[in-house]
Amino acid sequence: MKGNLIIISAPSGTGKTTLLKKLFAELKGVTFSISHATRNPRSGEQNGVDYYFVDQETFKKMRTNNEFLEWAKVHGNYYGTSKKEVSRHLAQGLDVILDIDVQGARQVRESSGEKYFSIFIAPPSWEELERRLTGRGTDSDETIKLRLQNSRLEIKEAPLYDYMIVNDTLDQATNILRSIIIAQRSRSRRDAEGLPLSLPQL
Repeated sequence: MKGNLIIISAPSGTGKTTLLKKLFAELKGVTFSISHATRNPRSGEQNGVDYYFVDQETFKKMRTNNEFLEWAKVHGNYYGTSKKEVSRHLAQGLDVILDIDVQGARQVRESSGEKYFSIFIAPPSWEELERRLTGRGTDSDETIKLRLQNSRLEIKEAPLYDYMIVNDTLDQATNILRSIIIAQRSRSRRDAEGLPLSLPQL
């Protein structure tokens, strides 16, 4: 039985990465689709764990060969999701989370042959979003300003998603996200851990 394809998008600084790490620690049967990226690794990031870091020439060759389920240019860098990796995980019965921006989500909606559902993670306020971006200490003032501008555009697309979660407190947001995924598993006759359900013989 195939797993579910789950699109999750959020403005930069919303806390999506922390939220997903907590989800993975608490819920079985879910995996992360590792994207290809042309940007340089941040401190602590590992190739093949956080992203597949490639140069632009390699990325463009893969794009020409139609190897991406979706791809986008974000903040001057390219990001893409491998069709092959997603299909492999789904065939194993795992739920696959696509951590992609609104551009990528739009591509999946328009052209993907896979069934999916989508979740938008929103910040509790603009002030909190700015505080989180500034507090990371990894971006310049110019980059933070750009991310905030992009966030306004991204949030306008939130109504296109099936679900929306406001990441105010981490525990509450995680509980809501886990509940959504478990509910979707029940629709496809799978239990809370993602395993197939069997009806009793009458």
